Amino acid sequence: MNIIKNSTLILLLSIMSGQINLSLANVQPAKIFGSNMVLQKGIENTIWGQADKNEAISITIHGKTVRTKAGKTGKWIVKLPVMDYGGPYSLKINGKNSIEMTNVMIGEVWFSSGQSNMECQVYLAENAKEEIANANYPQIRLFSVPKKISQFPVGDIEKGEWTECSPKTVADFSAVAYFFGRKIHKDLNVAVGLINAPWGGTVAETWISSETIKNDPDFIAPWNKLQKIDWSLYLAQEEQRIKTILGEVPLKDNGVSQGFNLPGLDDSAWRIVKSPMYWENQGYVELNGIAWYRKSFNLTKDQASSKLLLSLAKIDDSDICWVNGIEVGSSEKFNMDRKYEVPASALREGKNIIAVRVSDHGGFGGIYGNEEDLFAQSGNMKINLSGDWKFKFSEVNRRNTEPGPNDYPTLLYNGMINPIIPYGIRGVIWYQGEGNTPRAKQYQRIFPGLITDWRNKWKLGDFPFIWVQLANFLKPDEQPSESTWAELREAQTMTLKLPNTGMASAIDIGDANDIHPKNKQDVGKRLALNALKLTYGKDIVYQGPMFSKVEFNNGKAVVSFSNTGGGLMVKNNYGYVKGFALAGADKKFYWAKAQIINKTQVEVFSDKVSDPKNIRYGWANNPSDVNLYNEEYLPANPFRTNGTN
Repeated sequence: MNIIKNSTLILLLSIMSGQINLSLANVQPAKIFGSNMVLQKGIENTIWGQADKNEAISITIHGKTVRTKAGKTGKWIVKLPVMDYGGPYSLKINGKNSIEMTNVMIGEVWFSSGQSNMECQVYLAENAKEEIANANYPQIRLFSVPKKISQFPVGDIEKGEWTECSPKTVADFSAVAYFFGRKIHKDLNVAVGLINAPWGGTVAETWISSETIKNDPDFIAPWNKLQKIDWSLYLAQEEQRIKTILGEVPLKDNGVSQGFNLPGLDDSAWRIVKSPMYWENQGYVELNGIAWYRKSFNLTKDQASSKLLLSLAKIDDSDICWVNGIEVGSSEKFNMDRKYEVPASALREGKNIIAVRVSDHGGFGGIYGNEEDLFAQSGNMKINLSGDWKFKFSEVNRRNTEPGPNDYPTLLYNGMINPIIPYGIRGVIWYQGEGNTPRAKQYQRIFPGLITDWRNKWKLGDFPFIWVQLANFLKPDEQPSESTWAELREAQTMTLKLPNTGMASAIDIGDANDIHPKNKQDVGKRLALNALKLTYGKDIVYQGPMFSKVEFNNGKAVVSFSNTGGGLMVKNNYGYVKGFALAGADKKFYWAKAQIINKTQVEVFSDKVSDPKNIRYGWANNPSDVNLYNEEYLPANPFRTNGTN
């Protein structure tokens, strides 16, 4: 008995003194692996992780076992045998300790990435409440990669877990990825795994590895600079930048405890901003976090005796609103109109105080929108609230003391893509390009370079890569004009030259006033049509009409299209095709009339162009009038024939 006690004491003392390090012996898989995950059917799925140096490791799934040994650094990697659709299975990892992952499925795994339109969650989509309530698909599994920038490639993500798709889990997941995965799941009746890794407002080059981007003439200089940066000094400089803007670096919001929401607060020392207008446009550049807005307005005795409608235009991202210290409403949707009903009990004759706590997670922030939507209304009387508001930043996101994701190339590849590779996937869906619209010519090589880069890194061959072509956005042009958005769409179309690629058009489902259109259902569906055709061999029409050729004769243009499916059609009641423009040799474009002449051709003409030599269709930031489709209701792809600039 004493021997046992003494032995136990010696063991405990050894552990405490560090002579025995049990933590090093614990085998750990990379954090992308876990219960509820989906492994890709039909390939040798790669599993990797860390363990003790030279530790023997075995992995067992569905009666099949593979073995390996950790290397000198403790890293281990192994390939599982090819498996067919099935599950749920348990996957057991055994070393000096054991780990069991349960509810593992073999199915179809798709990786989604890009910028904010891929990031937009289900709760922001059309019919969100209904979609969330009906999202009972336990064989669809969701994984969100945490946001991270990194100077150099990291080996693992910081956290993450696979979850079954349900009304409780789907709301905050990518809407595009979910609607895509739902279509794949329903049509194939297999488990679908969705790994989502987007970051709003980002440019393509931040998602590309060093091996590729350092060879690009436009990015070799910033890439070289990144390699030499003293990261700690850089962070100190960013902190100083914030201090220069704000006078301090507030890291924790204490606004409520300091009475920022109360009418008696002395806010005379606060700064002034214009509203509605993003704070980034008023000198608070690249600042995310929490800021407070305050404004006073006056009411008569009669006005204060009845309820009041408070309209705060839009707020990016979320807000809590008080009137005279009483909370009257809150919202977490960045693109939703803020309309709050203020009870008479919260109002007073004379001066009233509005306080709004705004939380911005990334990109632009603050009260924004149209001036006419910022008002207080009592009965038929509207009080204009646009103009000067008192303003104070109370918390700066810690991410603000780091470089932004677009500051240098490779930052998001290093932090969010590299640690996921080589997890077994079927393919990639991608929604990005808005951030590169000023540089469409460059995008013609950057985007194909990204696709080739990822394929080289994953080492799964030319896996399917399918993207969304930019949606229509901004005010429609009254006359034919040049367009950076149209040029970017053209670059996206040109990328279809790469093998095993597809493109889903969103040219008809955008919003002139919102860069984040709510109709993500059709976006996901159109991506899925590409996958079902290109990847799974379904005999379906998967794209809208694509320009094939044009012939100019007798003052008219006859345009031939491919991908016409059951035939060309016009999506309105009159049968006229809209969206075409013609130009002569001078390349001065005029709107043109057009009509379908058979299942694959459209005739185009204009009284102002007697001898047409050039033609465009849907060539604008927002070609809101395009109405040419195939009978499968997929829109014709925008194009031009006068060459690229």
